[in-house]
Formats: sequence, C-alpha cells, structure tokens
Amino acid sequence: MHLRKRVLVTGGSGFVGSHLCERLLNDGHEVLCVDNFFSSARQNVEHLLDNKRFELIRHDVTFPLFVEVDEIYNLACPASPVHYQHDPVQTIKTCVHGAINMLGLAKRTGARIYQASTSEVYGDPEVHPQTEDYWGHVNPNGIRSCYDEGKRCAEALFFAYYRQHHMPIKVGRIFNTYGPRMHPNDGRVVSNFIVQALQGKDITIYGDGSQTRSFCYVDDLVECMVRFMASPEAFTGPMNMGNPGEFTIKELAELVVSMTGSKSAIVCEPLPSDDPKQRRPDITLARQNLGWEPKVALRDGLTKTIEYFDTLLRTQGI
Repeated sequence: MHLRKRVLVTGGSGFVGSHLCERLLNDGHEVLCVDNFFSSARQNVEHLLDNKRFELIRHDVTFPLFVEVDEIYNLACPASPVHYQHDPVQTIKTCVHGAINMLGLAKRTGARIYQASTSEVYGDPEVHPQTEDYWGHVNPNGIRSCYDEGKRCAEALFFAYYRQHHMPIKVGRIFNTYGPRMHPNDGRVVSNFIVQALQGKDITIYGDGSQTRSFCYVDDLVECMVRFMASPEAFTGPMNMGNPGEFTIKELAELVVSMTGSKSAIVCEPLPSDDPKQRRPDITLARQNLGWEPKVALRDGLTKTIEYFDTLLRTQGI
C-alpha cells in the first residue's frame, strides 16, 4: 500500500475533477474537493459524500485558501466557451488569481502542485500536430482570450515559482476530453451532438465540419494526470495530455447519429471567430516519461457517454 496523501482538487466537482476525486479515493487517499459551482454540479460528487476520506468545500480560488495538503491538482476554471465567455473577467481572475493562490498554498505547505493547462495555449495552431515546444498562435484580445491568455499566464506563473522558489510543479496541457458528467449545455461538440441527437434535433456543425479535433476519454486523462503527479520532480512539463486520434467534426456528427439511431439532420452554421481549424496532440513526452497512452477507442467512450446523457435527459425530463 502506498502512502496515503491528503490531496486538494480545485474544480473538483467539475467534469474532469469529479472523475479525478473518484480515482484518488480509490487509490486510498484523502481528498479535499474545492469548488464554487460556477460551471460544475454538486451532484457530480454527491455519491462520494459518504466516504470518510472525502471532504467538499464551497470556495472560490480567487480568494486564498488555508488548508494542509500534500498534493494539489488545480483544475478550477470554466473550460467550455459557453461558460468562460459568460463572465470573461471572472475567467481571467480564476486562471491568474487562482494560480497565484494555489501556488502560495503549495509553497507554504511544501505540496507538489499540478496545473490543468490546455491545448488552447496553442490558439489556432500553424504547426500540426502540436508539440510542447510550439509557442502558439493566439489572439490576445479576441473573445476566447480570457481563457487562452489566462491559461498561458498561469503557465508563466507556475514556471516563475519553479525557477524562483524551486517548487515541485507539473503543467499538463489537456486536449479535448469527453465522457460522463459533461455539462449538457456546455457548448462542446461531443455533448452538443449527443444531446441534439437524443432529442432528435438538428445537429449543428460550424463551417463545413472539416475542422479536426482529437477526443480523449476522461478515464485515460485521469490516468495520465495521476502518473504525471507521481513522476520524478525534474519532469515538470509542460506536457500534452490527449488522444492523438484525429477526426473531423463532420465524422464525429455522423458517428453520433448512427450510434444513437437518431433521425437528426446535420446542418451547417457560420464558423465562430478564433475557432481552431485543427487540434491534435503530439504525446511523445507522455509516452516516453510516463509510459502512458490512451486506451479507450472513440466508439467505446461514446457508448458510455451516450448512456450517461440518455439517462440524464430521461430523469430530468429535458
């Protein structure tokens, strides 16, 4: 049995955070889940509340937090365009003040800290697939900049603390991830398409659907996070975390329609501004340093995700 740790997960009742909390509890750790429920749902972690090693605190990371922990996973931030553009000022504050506060906590407690960065730091990339040494192609004042630049600033803060205070940091750039507990109205393609298909509505794709994305099932991502946190201190990242399998948006829409048996039509709408044309991670670093690569095929992951949304829509009468 490995050493039981006290682990803080900010944004712990979010989509990815709730799966991470579950995994850490299964590994025998104590988990302190912190969330302000801005874009997450308490019900994502309600099934964990009876576990004596789980604690849930309503807190906004833009304010300091005083707790004693061994490890910190900083996931707090709305991650879908619908949510992060709803209150762009708060999104930047969450990225930047949240990073400062969590780094301050890590410095005081001597905790190892992981920052959930994003493929959005690459913007609309001119290099494909994206490797970690690519600096990105980001609009610093567009409608997505509150998130893109907020996360880039958070990375800068993490490396400043690492260089100045020699703190044990881990920075992981998360690419498109999907699975149960995604928010049904978060505007992301997988949840959008599944909900539209199950409701028999038209499936909207933007542009001609030729833009590409890579979809990583949430269990694969969580496995990568846990391995990364346990890796040698010298390996800080930034490191891509995602599935290198690449699909066009149109292919995804057609797959969802066929898997749900839906009668939905696929309709095209204008492309939003600064929407990346292609996204695919180069995961060589993760393979070499962690021996990690995704295991769950898109069709298998979609089966579980469709089941989740089907139950959700029926129980909530949506």
